[in-house]
Amino acid sequence: MKLNYSDPNRLAITNALVITIFAIVANVLLVLLSTGKPALLLVIGINSLSLGVAFFLFRFTLEKFIYEKIKIIYKTIRNLKLPKDADRTAIMGSSLDKVNQEVIEWGETKKKEIEELKKMAGYRREFLGNVSHELKTPIFNIQGYVLTLLDGGLEDPSINKEYLFRTEKSINRMIAIVEDLETISHLESSELQLKESRFDITLLTREVIEFLEIKSKKLNTSFIFGGNYDKPIFIKADKERIRQVLINLIDNSIKYGNPENGKTKISFFDMDENTLIEVTDDGNGIEAADIPRVFERFYRTDKGRSREQGGSGLGLAIVKHIIEAHNQTINVRSTMGVGTTFAFTLKKA
Repeated sequence: MKLNYSDPNRLAITNALVITIFAIVANVLLVLLSTGKPALLLVIGINSLSLGVAFFLFRFTLEKFIYEKIKIIYKTIRNLKLPKDADRTAIMGSSLDKVNQEVIEWGETKKKEIEELKKMAGYRREFLGNVSHELKTPIFNIQGYVLTLLDGGLEDPSINKEYLFRTEKSINRMIAIVEDLETISHLESSELQLKESRFDITLLTREVIEFLEIKSKKLNTSFIFGGNYDKPIFIKADKERIRQVLINLIDNSIKYGNPENGKTKISFFDMDENTLIEVTDDGNGIEAADIPRVFERFYRTDKGRSREQGGSGLGLAIVKHIIEAHNQTINVRSTMGVGTTFAFTLKKA
């Protein structure tokens, strides 16, 4: 028979029975060999009494020297797991099986937490390295331009204005990085209050297209709509923040679309209580391994080309935060050699 060693009562009575039975057998043999049956009854009674005494002695030993120690460890683990208002008295009656199971679960939880912390620490190191790199590039550029001007270039009309323009460009890039970092900080700390209003998303999209028209012509990109949107599509959101979202997504579609006669397609879909907005380009696409990280701060799928195109590297991270601040979702799908689509939802008005 397999004994249940996780129950202290069963363990104590098992040990008590074994010892008592052994004592009874020994004494019975001794009595039979000496005095006979009357004394046998007395021996059985005394040994039966010893059964109870042995049981309580074993039970006390288990409780005092073994089980109580386990309870202390178990109670410590439970105190780390349970909320402050939880009933902790229930743990005193827990069996060793339950203790073992909870310790295993606790260990697995802590292991996952440690792995998550390690992952976040890796992202943090990567983020700090990216911030350093993004700021270092324009700073070194500014330093080089200024030193060249101080070394006599200021008096050379063929380069003085050009270097000043380049300096201004690098300064503007630094300002964009700092402003985007500040925006993300506000979004992540929930300090940014959304100013929701009712507006036509199709009209706002046309305003953004008009704003980016010069850049689109420069990069040979045209805009098309996925349907005939003559009637307004009203949504309820922070208009200026959604303008920021559209500028970032459409600007990306221009930069990373087909360099020869590229097309950016904007579509709107009815999704019951929400409206789905899609921005699609016809560029090279994004590798499947990069898709889960496209919304990370400073993460670039094509690092060399991305920096040549300018920008802070924070645009998509800001877009994700803004959409999530509206309690909506954004996702991306892409096919290599075909193009990329960013899709997000907004609540209808």
